[in-house]
Amino acid sequence: MGEGQRRRMSGAQRREQVLRVGRRVFAERGFDGASMEEVAAQAGVSKPVVYEHFGDKERLYQAVVDREVDTLLARITAALTSGHPRMLLEQATLALLTYIEDETDGFRVLMRDSPMMSGQGRFAGLLNDVAHRVKHHVAAGFAARGYDRELAELYAQALTGLVAFTGQWWLDVRQPPREVVAAHLVNLVWNGLSRLEREPRIS
Repeated sequence: MGEGQRRRMSGAQRREQVLRVGRRVFAERGFDGASMEEVAAQAGVSKPVVYEHFGDKERLYQAVVDREVDTLLARITAALTSGHPRMLLEQATLALLTYIEDETDGFRVLMRDSPMMSGQGRFAGLLNDVAHRVKHHVAAGFAARGYDRELAELYAQALTGLVAFTGQWWLDVRQPPREVVAAHLVNLVWNGLSRLEREPRIS
């Protein structure tokens, strides 16, 4: 029995329910494997109801992705409260790992590429957005230490990718605990950053 049966819902509640079920189906099946029939069945509604709210599978998928992007960016932005660079790194790392742990279906949707999505709809596009959010924190730390602020974007991209793809691995193994993973990532990054050469060269 679908989760919408035996319940009377408003249009907004029904749309929210279909969106939630769609997220779960896309996480399990991927874009190509998911169908509007399965979403409708799991939501306990007719297929025309799903089409009424989202039009087609592409729009439902886009709505799921957009919500997950907004959710993750909001979590990371809210977490960046400290003025100290190491604390900011810890906060951002824990925010991402906490999202992965709490919103596993959403993260799986973001990690899957869909042929109908543009680059900004994929996980790489999301990482770009996250890196832009933390770039000014990196730039401030660089300026205080006499490094080139123009390189802040490069380092922000590298740091974001390190945490995100470690998180992808951790999603499947779930060991060690989240706080331990965060501590080791920060240890690697911070002790590397604290000993940066001003003008590194390839040997």
